Formats: sequence, structure tokens, C-alpha cells
Amino acid sequence: MYKLFYILLGFTFFSCSTPKTEVDLIMHHAKIYTVDSLFSVKEAMAIKDGKIIEVGNNELITSNYNSKQIIDLEGKSVYPGFIDAHCHFYGYGKGLSEADLVGTTSFNDVLEKTLTYYKTRYLDGLPNDKAQIVKDNYWLIGRGWDQNDWNTKEFPTKEKLDSLFPDVPVFLKRIDGHAALVNKKVLELVKFSNKTKILGGELILKNGELTGVLVDNAVDSVEKLIPKAASSFIKRALLEAEKKCVAMGLTTVDDAGLEKNIIDAIDQLQKNNQLKMRVYAMLTPNQENLNYYLKNGKYKTDKLNVCSFKFYADGALGSRGACLLEDYADKAAWKGFLLNNFAYFNKYASEMDVNEFQMNTHCIGDSAVRIMLMIHAANPIVFGDMDGKLFNSILKKRRWRIEHAQIVNKKDLEWIKAMSVIPSIQPTHATSDMYWANDRLGKERIKTAYAYKDLLNAAGMVALGTDFPVEDISPFKTFYAAVFRKDSKGFPEKGFQMENALTREETLKGMTIWAAFSNFEEKEKGSLEKGKFADFIILDTDIMTCVEKQILKTKVLSTYINGEKVFELN
Repeated sequence: MYKLFYILLGFTFFSCSTPKTEVDLIMHHAKIYTVDSLFSVKEAMAIKDGKIIEVGNNELITSNYNSKQIIDLEGKSVYPGFIDAHCHFYGYGKGLSEADLVGTTSFNDVLEKTLTYYKTRYLDGLPNDKAQIVKDNYWLIGRGWDQNDWNTKEFPTKEKLDSLFPDVPVFLKRIDGHAALVNKKVLELVKFSNKTKILGGELILKNGELTGVLVDNAVDSVEKLIPKAASSFIKRALLEAEKKCVAMGLTTVDDAGLEKNIIDAIDQLQKNNQLKMRVYAMLTPNQENLNYYLKNGKYKTDKLNVCSFKFYADGALGSRGACLLEDYADKAAWKGFLLNNFAYFNKYASEMDVNEFQMNTHCIGDSAVRIMLMIHAANPIVFGDMDGKLFNSILKKRRWRIEHAQIVNKKDLEWIKAMSVIPSIQPTHATSDMYWANDRLGKERIKTAYAYKDLLNAAGMVALGTDFPVEDISPFKTFYAAVFRKDSKGFPEKGFQMENALTREETLKGMTIWAAFSNFEEKEKGSLEKGKFADFIILDTDIMTCVEKQILKTKVLSTYINGEKVFELN
């Protein structure tokens, strides 16, 4: 009996003296929203080598792990790092050095801001050698105007630009990037006339003459003339964009449309440990990208994921380029247009299938959505005869995305479900467009627009983003718009079409685990679970329980990527 007692005592002593596992970081006394399959909330987390070792209660973590860095969070809220499922990361950084026209209240306001930029920043950036200026073809570039925010809600014309800038090419993009105002100098360089026709684009005329406003593919024709940025500029733009993003709690960005030189720059900066941000890169389907990536295949590192192409089916609703099934309510006999023909999209859908790339397609209008669903349904035929189960397996495996899905005919919701298509949506588009979208669509069709709950019910998930710089970079505005269907002014008081609001849990999933799934990355990020990257944020507010008005006041206290603190408030 005594022998047994001492044996048990020995076991007890041995178990009590088992050394703790050494880790790089322990956080405890927190409220950790893991966003796992049970949406469980934990208290503590242990991290080593950039990954989560364990998440659990305080006693479990502090009893089993030790670290030189132990942080008592005193009840603060921790979330998986936010993923912006559709944005323009490089474009945002690039825009920080261009004329900022966001929030302009009139065309005169646009002119004043452009002129101020020209005098204070543009001229300072030019070389002293005038011959070099001519050779390098310097352009004055700005972005952010929206005629729908002006008292006179009509497209501007170029006459005043011609007067102010007779010799400088001026290119001012609309907020959505689907229209631009240019001056006479640009029209001469691109050789546009009032007789020019562009497939999938439009040159706006007034009294038979060019106004300088270009829409969709006409904009692209001009952008091809703008000299490519130097590598030093690209690096600076990416690093500046990262600063803004990590301060907002973003740890992964889905950049919607990149050329190979930008992707190469991102990869190099990440490998040099200069760029911490994780990037899911959608490729622009230009010839260089198609030739290189369809030959060499997808590219994946811990920080960079190149597995998709971003196609444009149509334009934007604000510039009436979205392709609709029925006429615009405010423009008779006009349905918008596709940016390429059916054969083009069908061909590249087959190419994407064969080469196992995701096809992520910009679709604003209900006609564009329907056409892409038809193409998605048709293309598994490239695999030959198959039964229904195999057909459905292929559809689910490829995770093709509809970017924006702003107007979706209710009949097509079942197709979205059947096709296993993932809607990649931006809640702040609803609260920005609600002031004028009814004019474009009419009182009945508006009910099928920005229908996020309908899309969630059909697809089983939605990936949420901002589309910055088209919208504000803040993920808290995304959260607020999704849940309360209001803009940052708190309008409308009772919310916009509240039947399509998302719950807080659905919204957080859309900004984390569902976004990760849409990127084929759900096994490595999107939730705070053992074995996943230690990408997380600490907030000063519990956005899952706080009162409505507190959401937009929320501050990111710190942001961690790979277990490394990359941002701290103050």
C-alpha cells in the first residue's frame, strides 16, 4: 500500500515538474473571437515561429507555455486579421501621389484641387531638363470625382481643363475607375475624334463634339499611353499603402487586377522582409500575364498568392456602363454594355478551367451576372462526359467569384447556388450608391440591388471587401454598412433595404474566414486556430457586442502579421 502511495506521489511530482513549452508570445485575459467552425470565444493564445500553437482558456495557456513576451490584454478584443476581399492595394498607394479628387462637391472644386496639386506637387516632381520632360511624357493624373455628388449631376466637359492645361496631358479618373475626364492634349495623343468607336467603351459627345469624358474601354485605351512607373515609385507606393492598411487592421489584401511587374515587385519586397502584408493577387488578363502565367502556372508563397485572373464583364452603374437586362430608368433605350463579347469570356473561361486558375469577374449589372453564370455552367464540358456528382465537384473545386454582384435578378440566385459561385461584395457600395441608384434602376429593380442577404442565402457565404480607393479603406465602415445598412453619417435612420442586412457574425466571417476560403487560403488564415498564421488584431472596442454608434469610432490598437507586431496605435 505504501509502495503504491509513493509511486503515485512520484507520478504527481513528475507531472507537476514537466517543463513548459517555450513560445515567442503569449496573450491572455483577452476576448478572442477565433471565428472557428463553432465561432468560439477564447481567453488566451500561444504563438511560435509565426503560427498559432494553441488557443484556449487562461489556465491552459499559462500552465503549459512560457515566453519572454507575455501580454495581459485586460479583457480587450482580439480578432483574426481582416482580409479585404476586393481592393486595389497598389492603385491606392499610387494614388497617394496623385491629385485627390474624392469628396469634391462640384466641377469647379475638381478644377481647384487639380490646379493646387499641379502647383504644389506636380511641378516639384518634374526634372529641370525640359527636353527630359517631353521625352518622358509626364502626365497630370488625379482620381475620385463623382458627378452624382454634385448639384449638377451631369458629366463635366473639358473646356476649362484645356484652358488651364493646354500643354500638359491631364487624366482625371472618376471614383469608380470606369470613366475619366481628359483634356484636348490627351485626345490628340490618343488620336480620338468624334467619329471614334470603341468596343465596350464610349466617348461622350455633346452637340456632336468630344466632351473629354471617356467610359470603360475608352479609358483603357488612354491608360496604355501613360508611361509605366519606375521601380522605385512602385516600391514606395506599395510600402505607403501598407502603412495605411495595417493601421486599419488589414493583414491580407486581395488586389483586383495587377500586371506582372507589380507582382514581381511585391514578391521581392516580401522576400526582403520589407513588405509584411499578405497579398492575394488577381491577374489582369493582358497578353503578358496570359502568356507567362498560363505557361508557368500559379505562384504561391506564405505571403503571395497568384492563382486567379480578374476579368471585366461590364462597367459601373454610376457611369451607366453596367450591363442591364432592361433599360436604365433614367436613360431610355440604353442597357449599358459588355466590355467584351460572349466568345471572349467563353474562351477564357475554358482557359481558366484547363489551367486551374480562378476566374473572378467584375459584374455590376444583372445582364452581366447572368451571362457569366451561363458561361460558368457551360465550361465544365471541357472535362468530357461526367455524372452530376463529378460536375458539382468541379464547380465547387474551382471557387470562381463574381466581383461586386451589385444587381442580380432573383431568378439567377438559384444559378449562383447551383454553380457554387462566390459573391465578392463591398457593403459600402450600397450606402454610397443609395442616394442615386434608384434613379438608374427604378423602384422595383432597386430591390434586387446590393442584396447581400439574398446572395449569402444562395451561395452559403460572401467575401467582403471595400474596393478601396473607390470606397474608404476602413473595414469598420464595411462592418457598419453590412450590419446597419447606413453610411458614415448614419443615414438613413432605419437603414437601406434592411431585409438584406447581414448579422455581425456573418459580417465578421465575410471579412475573415469566408474571404480566406474565396482565396483558397482557409487552411492557413481567416480564423485563430492551431497551426494557422498568427495574423490578428487587437481593438479598443468589441464590435460584436457594442452599441451601433461605437462601430465607426473603433480603433485598432495593434496589428500582428506572422506573430510580428506591424502596427501599434501611438
